[in-house]
Amino acid sequence: MAFLGLAMLLPAPSALLAQTPLAPAAPVPSQIIAAKKVFISNTGTGFDSVEWSGGPDRIYNEFYAAMKSLGGYELAGAPADADLVLGVSVINSPGRSQFELEILDPRSRIVLWTVYEPIGLAGLQKTRDKSFDATIDKLVGDLKALSAQPVADAK
Repeated sequence: MAFLGLAMLLPAPSALLAQTPLAPAAPVPSQIIAAKKVFISNTGTGFDSVEWSGGPDRIYNEFYAAMKSLGGYELAGAPADADLVLGVSVINSPGRSQFELEILDPRSRIVLWTVYEPIGLAGLQKTRDKSFDATIDKLVGDLKALSAQPVADAK
């Protein structure tokens, strides 16, 4: 009975989480903010031709076209000519898929940042294809927002 009384005096776990202050946002790597030229890598991974129309190059082709229409970046023909390498792929798990955008330093090959966007798999082929296109647009929007961050002091 004493244990029950003590348990009633302790705050609920959700109350403890609500009281925990969040750490301030860490700075976005300056390479992402300063980038002018990007190379888009065709990883060709994760595409499921049962879920979406087109072939394994669809995610690359659509992401490339979306980046070209975005402006603000010159699309490089080789990684060595770029400030960043962008690798886009699909990650599949049972009942759920997401697009992954990896942002890499072309010189060190270190991943500087990764962005994930879930994609809906429900509905008819036409609906899934529209979801595919909308998710590509979200990835491009995520990159645009990320690169628009102010340069922060890394102290």
